[in-house]
Amino acid sequence: MDKKGVSLVLGTAVISGVSIFLNKFGVKGFDPAIFTTSKNILVALFLISTLLIMNDWKTLRSLSGKVWVQLATIGLIGGSIPFLLFFTGLKMTTAAQAGFLHKTLFIWVTILAAVTLKEKISKNMMIGGVLLLLGNLFLLKITGWTFSTGDFLIILATLLWSAEITLSKYVFTSIKDLPGRVVAFGRMGFGSLFLLLYLAATEKITLYSTFSGTQWLWITFTGALLYGYVFTFYEGLKEVKASVAAAILLLGTVITTLLNLLWTQSIGFHQLAGGLFLIAGALTFVGVRLPLPQRARQ
Repeated sequence: MDKKGVSLVLGTAVISGVSIFLNKFGVKGFDPAIFTTSKNILVALFLISTLLIMNDWKTLRSLSGKVWVQLATIGLIGGSIPFLLFFTGLKMTTAAQAGFLHKTLFIWVTILAAVTLKEKISKNMMIGGVLLLLGNLFLLKITGWTFSTGDFLIILATLLWSAEITLSKYVFTSIKDLPGRVVAFGRMGFGSLFLLLYLAATEKITLYSTFSGTQWLWITFTGALLYGYVFTFYEGLKEVKASVAAAILLLGTVITTLLNLLWTQSIGFHQLAGGLFLIAGALTFVGVRLPLPQRARQ
């Protein structure tokens, strides 16, 4: 297991946990499509600056047309359509059900990676997967379920994100020395273009003229967090299995729960049990062996 890759994706999980906590405050007063598009555009600009600083333009010029099509596809199925599906579905279902369905991402990535990338599914991964699902059930306190159109849209979004992660890993395996930030740029750059076309087609793009200074500050702050998310995730994904990266991301839920605890100063059995299940599940899924005390010699 590549320690650098695991560390980078762990960093992604931390950023994800903080971002989810803060976005619930920042998204107030925004149209979800506008909020998402604005952050994505800002991240794309950050990534362009990063590519300039890292002198990656030679790498971009050397990419074949096939790779550019793959990067555009990553932007379409990862950086645009699923966001629209997810936020539309979120309005039509409960937050708990949407959260649980989205957290099944690691299952679909594991299956897709096994089929297309020949990543092996071990016993540890199956046990860890069960623990991860239990952790989310406890954290989200799901006691009943009424399937709706919104749930279907959330599933579609999750499947598209799963396909995007798998395709990104395929690109990395095809081009060994391709920097992760280049694939991140494909996701956010092309994704932003597709989202802008959507805003123009729905005439929502005119809403930008109504933004206040506070709203622009929220976009800048949350956009900076999103930049950290995609930069660390794709640099980490290059080094580890797609299934492992997707499983580690679930630890972000633990971070969000801890921040909610500090904010509300209350924690119940469900949150505690859910967090422990998630940590145990992620460690088991990744294959980390905890040190056990050895028996004393007679």
